[in-house]
Amino acid sequence: MRVLRLLTSTIFGLLFTCAPALAATILHCGKLVDVSAQRVLTQMSIVVDGQTIRRVETGFINGAPGDRVVELRTHTCMPGLIDSHVHLTEEYSANSDIDRFRLNPADLAFRSTVFAERTLMAGFTTVRDVGGAGNVNLALRNAINQGLVKGPRVYTAGRSIATTGGHADPTNGMRADLVRQPSPEEGVVDGVDDARRAVRQRYKDGADLIKITATGGVLSVASSGQNPQFTEEEIRAIVETGKDYGFRVAAHAHGAEGMKRAVRAGVASIEHGTYMDDEAMTLMKKYGTYYVPTIVAGKWVAEKSRIEGFFPEIVRPKAAEIGPLIQGTFARAYKAGVKIAFGTDTGVSGHGENAREFSYMVEAGMPALEAVRAATLNAATLLGIEKQAGTVETGKWADIIATPQDPAQDIRAMERVSFVMKNGVIYKQPL
Repeated sequence: MRVLRLLTSTIFGLLFTCAPALAATILHCGKLVDVSAQRVLTQMSIVVDGQTIRRVETGFINGAPGDRVVELRTHTCMPGLIDSHVHLTEEYSANSDIDRFRLNPADLAFRSTVFAERTLMAGFTTVRDVGGAGNVNLALRNAINQGLVKGPRVYTAGRSIATTGGHADPTNGMRADLVRQPSPEEGVVDGVDDARRAVRQRYKDGADLIKITATGGVLSVASSGQNPQFTEEEIRAIVETGKDYGFRVAAHAHGAEGMKRAVRAGVASIEHGTYMDDEAMTLMKKYGTYYVPTIVAGKWVAEKSRIEGFFPEIVRPKAAEIGPLIQGTFARAYKAGVKIAFGTDTGVSGHGENAREFSYMVEAGMPALEAVRAATLNAATLLGIEKQAGTVETGKWADIIATPQDPAQDIRAMERVSFVMKNGVIYKQPL
């Protein structure tokens, strides 16, 4: 019996030794953006093994028999892009105000699948979804992870958290007889106990992070776009409870006072930051808080504010005032040395157009390769996935894109993505 077991073990060992290695995919990149060193390398090969990068080598290497070679010799490769501020379940239009009453969660879910695929095909292999109705964004994330839907890797906040009448209060602007007070579970809190309860509900729902609306906003049906809407104690309760559950907190904030409260309370990022003053910048540098600018959304709402009837009348003046300011705030924050992660607020502007943000960042004074770094390594660090994503390195996820031109020479190349790989799967490649 012992001899039989030994013979069986030997046979299996020989079979294992003689088994062919799994085929790799080799990308021949004419150029490769090294986002860590802020340089562009030439004639590089990336060897992908399953869902991860096996190695990166100089020159165009030959693969083993059975390996797949993808020729990108006239293209510039780089890590998959990360948008730190999207809303995948919506896309604003002149009908959005009435759509709150007309569309069911199932309608939002089917639309979101289209938006997700557009986002992936634009080169964004990962996104941070910072709020949507009915937790549809959680279901979308799960469907993408299960391979049922094409889309980027999604980290989502589920529902945003607001105060009564705040920017994410879903009953703003409703007729009185339709309104009932939303609960913390639905995202509206008043006081420290409510704030903790809302965070715990997000954990129960399966969210990946927390999003609060620390100030008024542009598109909410409410008068102020910048007033502080949480006490510092409420924000601190959210941040501290979030730490218990492994959550980082993103804070929508246009007004300076609300943003300062959020930074002192320990949020991970400030979104939009329109009226950021010098004190707010100093605090953000002190606490290591990231700034997610969303310039493209500001440009978009400013443009639409000139169209009669596009926005509700209470929204229109806010869009006209706040929208044009964000690019200037970004320029000052970058010059001051505030940490910046790429984010667009897509879902306000059109999905798939995320890369327009790059041109606005460069126009405001950020060098092209720093803008690419903001959308790769910086954004990965904000999400806490810098060990898995954000650079093209051995052992990291095989999230790789390419553009037909070098973005260091023409930043608009980021709007012309020609190759998309996520988790080692090719979704788009040059014809």
